Amino acid sequence: MKLLLTSGGVTNDSIRTALVDLLGKPVEEAGALCIPTAMYAHPWVGMGEKPWQFVAGRAQNPMVDLGWASMGLLELTALPSIDRDLWEPRVREVDALVVAGGDVLYLAHWLRESGLLEVLPGLEETTWLGLSAGSMVMTPEVGEDFIQWRPPSGDTSTLGWADFSICPHLAADGGPGNSLDEARSWAAGISGPAYAMDDETAVRVVDGEVAWVSEGTWLQL
Repeated sequence: MKLLLTSGGVTNDSIRTALVDLLGKPVEEAGALCIPTAMYAHPWVGMGEKPWQFVAGRAQNPMVDLGWASMGLLELTALPSIDRDLWEPRVREVDALVVAGGDVLYLAHWLRESGLLEVLPGLEETTWLGLSAGSMVMTPEVGEDFIQWRPPSGDTSTLGWADFSICPHLAADGGPGNSLDEARSWAAGISGPAYAMDDETAVRVVDGEVAWVSEGTWLQL
């Protein structure tokens, strides 16, 4: 699977160009499914208006509203209760999975519980377009600063498809997001490589090759 891990969505031309390159076609010719599940467990997002805004393409972060040829909904919490042949073929036919931010561990839990995680390794031509927690879930470790909800198992691991951790929403001190000092404090608890990135930045991961795409700021901590 091809990864495009963003902090704030497809916020500039450089990130959109990287997305088109991964898709192998214009966004307007690509089909996608959006996954809002991570939003439900986050204390600032929660249930209600914000998940609907994401799904409807009315959120502040450009993701669902990029002009896709088709956009569907993939709700992970529903999948265990329905037959797999009702959802897996649709997952396999789309070009991208568009994954909302929210609570990282809640998303990781439902990727496992839903059965979608078992399908992902076979989606070699599919692009995973992550936003914030939707990006962090693909890293090996998120750190205590980003843990709110905890799964019943107590397992705080994420998927580890990338070999580094990321602190999203890097912002100037006093601005909305995470300050550089907060990012450095977070990185002190991460066992592997750790990066901070602002909302004008994304990182592309394909076959283990990593490339940063940015019209803003990112740095290794």
